[in-house]
Order: sequence, then structure tokens, then C-alpha cells
Amino acid sequence: QVFPSQDPLDRADFNAVEYINALFPTEQSLANIDEVVNKIRLKIRRLDDNIRTVVRGQTNVGQDGRQALEEAQKAIQQLFGKIKDIKDKAEKSEQMVKEITRDIKQLDHAKRHLTTSITTLNHLHMLAGGVDSLEAMTRRRQYGEVANLLQGVVNVLEHFTKYMGIPQIRQLSERVKAAQNELGQQILADFEEAFPSQGTKRTGGPSNVLRDACLVANVLDPRIKQEIIKKFIKQHLSEYLVLFQENQDVAWLDKIDRRYAWIKRQLVDYEEKYGRMFPTEWCMTERIAVEFCHVTRAELSKIMRTRAKEIEVKLLLFAIQRTTNFEGLLAKRFSGCTLADGTVKKPEVPPPSTNPFLEDETGAETDEIMIEKSDTDKPKKPKVPDNPFHGIVSKCFEPHLYVYIESQDKNLGELIDRFVADFKAQGPPKPNVDEGGAVLPSCADLFVYYKKCMVQCSQLSTGEPMIALTTIFQKYLREYAWKILSGNLPKTTSSSGGLTITSLLKEKEGSEVAKFTLEELCLICSILSTAEYCLATTQQLEEKLKEKVDASLMERINLTGEMDTFSIVISNSIQLLVQDLDAACDPALTAMSKMQWQNVEHVGDQSPYVTSVILHIKQNVPIIRDNLASTRKYFTQFCIKFANSFIPKFINHLFKCKPISMVGAEQLLLDTHSLKMVLLDLPSIGSQVVRKAPASYTKIVVKGMTRAEMILKVVMAPHEPPVVFVDNYIKLLADCSTDTFQKILDMKGLKRSEQSSMLDLFRLRLPAPPPGGDSTSSLSLSAPTPEQESSRIRKLEKLIKKRL
Repeated sequence: QVFPSQDPLDRADFNAVEYINALFPTEQSLANIDEVVNKIRLKIRRLDDNIRTVVRGQTNVGQDGRQALEEAQKAIQQLFGKIKDIKDKAEKSEQMVKEITRDIKQLDHAKRHLTTSITTLNHLHMLAGGVDSLEAMTRRRQYGEVANLLQGVVNVLEHFTKYMGIPQIRQLSERVKAAQNELGQQILADFEEAFPSQGTKRTGGPSNVLRDACLVANVLDPRIKQEIIKKFIKQHLSEYLVLFQENQDVAWLDKIDRRYAWIKRQLVDYEEKYGRMFPTEWCMTERIAVEFCHVTRAELSKIMRTRAKEIEVKLLLFAIQRTTNFEGLLAKRFSGCTLADGTVKKPEVPPPSTNPFLEDETGAETDEIMIEKSDTDKPKKPKVPDNPFHGIVSKCFEPHLYVYIESQDKNLGELIDRFVADFKAQGPPKPNVDEGGAVLPSCADLFVYYKKCMVQCSQLSTGEPMIALTTIFQKYLREYAWKILSGNLPKTTSSSGGLTITSLLKEKEGSEVAKFTLEELCLICSILSTAEYCLATTQQLEEKLKEKVDASLMERINLTGEMDTFSIVISNSIQLLVQDLDAACDPALTAMSKMQWQNVEHVGDQSPYVTSVILHIKQNVPIIRDNLASTRKYFTQFCIKFANSFIPKFINHLFKCKPISMVGAEQLLLDTHSLKMVLLDLPSIGSQVVRKAPASYTKIVVKGMTRAEMILKVVMAPHEPPVVFVDNYIKLLADCSTDTFQKILDMKGLKRSEQSSMLDLFRLRLPAPPPGGDSTSSLSLSAPTPEQESSRIRKLEKLIKKRL
């Protein structure tokens, strides 16, 4: 359907019979059949006319389209013709322009060649005249004029590089080279005459001739300039080598000041006498100072190798301090520009200083600040520019810094011994003070000394000696951990063979373990806090050492082993506290397992053994919490470890309570709930400020004590019929172990014959584990939630109260 229409004849499902029946619904309507037929015929004629008109119109459209296409093709041909005409005209124009400019190009080339020829002839004239003048002035030693002329001649000669094939040009070039060589030899001879290298007294001295000769040397081969500088400096320092020979008394380290005083006088003398003779850009004062440094380093290295046994720490530090002060003075006076070029003989280019201690050198001497968290939080100071002269002399002391390292080793050994003696003399920290569990003061003293050593050593060297010092630090961190911390932990009767996890967790059935006194508990907490402080500070010490040492040696600094040592001390301290409280609760649990639970006649308040356990907890935990106030996370660890130790032990003692009557099981259930409430409140027990226990701890207590409650509920359930009892056990305990089921049967006091049939039934009723998973995980889904269990406990308590 192209156009919408209401005519029935246009419908897709048109039915002729239905249409006729609609026109003539009755026999009477057939009377006007002729009228209907006429209408239809009229409609047919109109449709035929419309179709004819449309068909005729379509025949004319095709003809019009062909005519339009022909007209478009004609227009394209005309356009192509016009484009071709334009292209032809453009080519003619280009040809015309080329003909016009051909003559102009020839004139341009001629002009350029003519200009080049004139310029070259002028240069040749200048070169020829300049060479003649140069030779004449050289003979008359007119160095002032020669300096300017020689530079001009050399510059002009560069223009004739491509004409060296011409004999006259080559001859002029050779004359210039000969004049340069003659000038070089002549200037060197003049300097030798003015400053003889032999041991004679200086007869010459500065003159205008020599000053102009230096300007000429700037233009000559650089080797001439180097030779002049080398000879002058060597002659200037010859007196130094004689005065401070190895066999002279002033050559030793204790009189090192005299060396630096001598060079200061010499530099002042040079500035007064020869300062204007040499060009400023030669930096002669700096060159003399640098060469003095190299000579001094070599001389000091030689004498220290010879007299190595005479070097003491104080003498070495004195010499290093004076030397670094001198290097600092050089940095203030000179720029260090001569250190990069090769004009002065240097045994070794000093590496760029990476010493970050220059920025806080003064602060380190006046303030004894421990490496604390505040150090790392502070924004770093802007880095002071490197001293280019750092190590230029003091590098010679580095091979002998082992004397300093050995001295620090000895000092630290004495410091540790003093800490041990002080601890023995003063005893453990006193309890019941406001800052209970405080860090031992010796720990702060140790790290203050470490800071001073690190700053001092980094000023001496940031290379291998820093690595050696780090090794010393590691040694005494370990000694502090074992001698001061681990060595002073209270000994227990069960750990005579050393403190191990096995011995700590070993259960002493039926034997009374000595409890720690209040002082001992405070001491353990204090050692734990100290170990925690040492752990954090050691980590920062490692970061500081890596900042100070050379980048290439950074990977060799690793204090992980020492941090692990302090972690072991922390773990041992926590385990001692857990063991102490655990051992204190043992007699109460033993008493529980020895009670006659089948003879209990009524349910009362909590049993005496529960009261005993709660008493011990209320005695120990507040002391430990108060002493570990600064290290809250380790108090949480103590609570978790105690729960993990106490709850399994409690369940094991529950299994030993056999046989149990129904009333006995109810009493035990009430006791278990009381213990559960106390354990949930353990972190804040006896505290005025009630804090919510950590979720990780609460989860452990709820899971463990709920299991104990489920065990007692299974025991309370009647064992008849057996199928119901077994299903109830599987549902409540979610434990597929036959050993556990056997213990439950023993607690109920069943006979062996009944037990064997029950065990067979239990094995049959066990659900098949799902593929790819274990049965325990599937059974745990049906275990009741802690909320459901607490509501059941409340119902049980109400029942007990009613019975009472």
C-alpha cells in the first residue's frame, strides 16, 4: 500500500464475495443493481484514464534525461578545452621568462666570481704582508704586536685551505707554521731564562715582555701554554717539596696545618708578584692550588703508608678535619673550572660530591637528635651546591679510615657493656609509674651515638668506610637485642633449655608454674616496647644510611636481619605474657576436669574454677594493657594469642569431663557462656574506658567458644533414638572426625557396645563430600550463627532461673 485508502477494494485481504454481499445484503437491494454496476464502470474508466496519463508521462521523462546527459557531456568538453588553452599559455609564459632571465643569471655569476677573486686577492695580499711582518716582529720580540697579528694571519690562512695545491699558497702556509714554532721555542726560552728550573734563586720575574708572551701563547699550539703553566707551577712548588720531605718533622699529620698555611702564603705572594703577568682566563692561582692538592695527597699517602702503625684515631680525625676545612676554603675562593680540563696533570679526577651531610654539618655537631619519625616527616632542606674540591686531598685518608672504624667498634662494645652493667646496677624499671612500659633509656643513648657516628663518617667518606660502619652498626644492634633485651627477659621454669615456641606452649599438667611478679610483667612490657622502638628506628637508620652512602653501594646496606631480630624479641615477649596467663589458668582447668559432673544435682552460679580463671585474667590483663598503651597493636596480638592458646586447651579439658549428667552439662554450659563473655571483654577488662574489641579477636573467641557450647549441647541431647542423636551432632558440630564423636560418647557415659553401634551409624550418616571440596566446609554452612546461639543461651539462663 503506497497511499492510505479507506476503499475496501484497496485492502490486501479483499474478498469479492463478501464485498458483493455487503453491497446487496437482501433480495430487495438487488433492485438497484444497475445503478451499482454503472458506478463501478465509471470508477473503472477513471482508473484507466489515470493509468494512461501516468504511462504517457513516464515516456517523456526518459527522453528528458538523455537530453540532459548530452548537454553535460558538451559542457565537460568545453571546460577541458579551456583548461588546455590555459596550460599552453602558461608554458609559453615560462619559456619567455627563462629567456629574459638567462642573461641576468650570467651577469650574477660573473659578479659573484669577480667579488670572490677580489676578496681572495686582498686576503693573499694581507697574508703575504702579515707573514713578513710576523717574521720581523718575532726576531725583535715584539710580542704585544705579534699576539694580534698572529691571530689575524691564522684567520686569513683558513680562507686558503682549499687552495693549498697552489705552490705559492703552500709556501706561505709553511712560513706561518715555521714562525709559530719559532715563537713557541722563543717564548719557552724566555720563561726558562726568567724562571730557571734548577735550584737557583729566581733572577727574573714578571715583565711586560712575558705578559705579552702569554698572550701569544694563547694563539699558539695549546701545548706551549701547557708547558709554560707546568714549568711555572713546578718551579713555584719546588720549595714545598723540599720543606715537607718525608723525613722532615713538619711532614707528619700532627703538623698538617703548616702545609696549608704555606700554600696560603704562596698564593698571596703569587697574586702580588705575578697576578698581572698571566691572563685571567688561565686561572693560575687555582691551578697552583690544585697542583698543590695533588702533590699533598700523594705525599700524605706515601708517608701514611710508611708510618701506618703510628696513626691514631684522634690524629687521623684532626688531619681530616683540617683538610676538609681547607677544601671548603678552596671552594669559597675558586670555581673549580680547572678540575675539568687536562692542562694540569691529575692522578685522578675527584668524583662529583654526593655528600648530603654538608647541609646539616653544623647541626650535627651542636644537636644530638635521635633518628625519629619526625626526621622523616620534615621536608628535606634544599641541597647545598656540591663542593668541587671535596676529596681532592682528603681522599688519601680513606684507606686508613679502618682505624676510625675499629675505634667505633671498640667504643660501641664498651657502650653495650655499660648498658649491661647499668641494668644490673639499677635493676628493671619500677612498676606503677605513669609511663609504665616505657622504652629503656639505653636504647635512646645507642641511637644518639649511631647518629653521631653516621654523620661523622659520612663527612670523612661516603664509600667503603660507610659500609664497614654499617656492619659495625649491625653487630651492636644484634648485641643490644640479645644482651639487653632478650638477656633480661624473665626466665620461666618450663624454658630452661632456651626460649622456644614448643617449650612455651608445652602444657604442664598437674604442675604449678610460677607466676611472674608485677615487676616482671612490667619488665617484659618495657622490653617489648623497647624492641618495637628499635624495630621502627632501625628501619629509619637503614633509610638514612642509604641516603648518605654512594649510589653504587646503596644495595649493600641491608638491616633486615636486625629488624627480624627485634621482631623475634617482640614475639618472645608476647609469648611469655601469654604463657604466664595461660599457666595461671591451668590449675583451674585441671580442677574442672576432675570434678564429678555426674553427681551435680542442680544448676547454680558459675563454678569456682571459672571464678579462678576470671580472677587471673583481671589480675594480669590490666597491667599488660596499661604497660603496652603506646604499642596497642602488640596488646591486640597478645589477646589473640591468648585466645588461640586458652580456648583449645579449655575444649580439651571439656572432653576430660566424663561422664556428665544432664544437670552437669547445663552447669558446664553456663560456665562456658560466662567464660565466653569474659573473653569477649578481655581487651578492655578492668578499664574505665570501654573500647570495642578488635573484630579479628572477637571472631576467634566467638568461633572457639561457640564450638565448646555446641559440644555441651550435643552431650545434653538424648541418645535415643540414635539416628536423631547422630544427625543432631553432625548439624551442631559440623565435625566429621570419629575421634571427636567418640569423646562425646565418653562424656555421655555410654557403654562400649552402645558406642560401637553409634559409631557405625555415625559413619553411615556422614554426608558425602561434594566433588572438589571437603566435607567440613559444607557442614559448616549448617552450623548455627553466633546470634542464634546467644539467643539460645539466654533461653537456657531463663529456664535455670525458673528452676532455682
